[in-house]
Amino acid sequence: MIDIVDAWHREHQRFARLLDLFEAQLAEFHEQGSPDYGLMLDIVHYLHDYADRYHHPREDLAYAAMLRHEPDLKPKIYRLLQEHRVIGQTGSRLLELLGEVGSDAIVARDAVEAAAATYLAYYRRHLETEERDVLPRAAVMLAPADWRKVADALPAGPDPLFDDQIRQRYRTLSQRLAAAAPRGQAGAG
Repeated sequence: MIDIVDAWHREHQRFARLLDLFEAQLAEFHEQGSPDYGLMLDIVHYLHDYADRYHHPREDLAYAAMLRHEPDLKPKIYRLLQEHRVIGQTGSRLLELLGEVGSDAIVARDAVEAAAATYLAYYRRHLETEERDVLPRAAVMLAPADWRKVADALPAGPDPLFDDQIRQRYRTLSQRLAAAAPRGQAGAG
């Protein structure tokens, strides 16, 4: 079902844009400037909440189907599954640290930077691997019945940042994405 692959590709593009915005704020943090901690927290919260609850579990189901068709993919698929776990755990830690920074707690700068760097490195590499090696292969390898299982296994969650009804928490983030979008690219989507 190419529609799912296309949807994942669009989500990956959105996630990459969010990582770009986060990285710009992290550079400001590194330079001891005045990053927008609320924006940083919203980015990681969105990626942790939406991607880890809806996007990654569906991918995990597609990966399992791919392994049934082609067991030789096991090392690559297992690495991607492990990356989902690392991204989730690192995202949780980063949320804690950013929450502490945002509440004016004393937090070691290097702890925030290390967690953020790990998160960014894993997430970017993960997206690149999926886009280059996995999604094109899944599109041709998986049968319609496989895609139905993926689509039916988890209830579709509304995207709180990119759907028509943007959740209040993400309004500022949506506006920042729209402002950062290249000319001719509409809004946050």
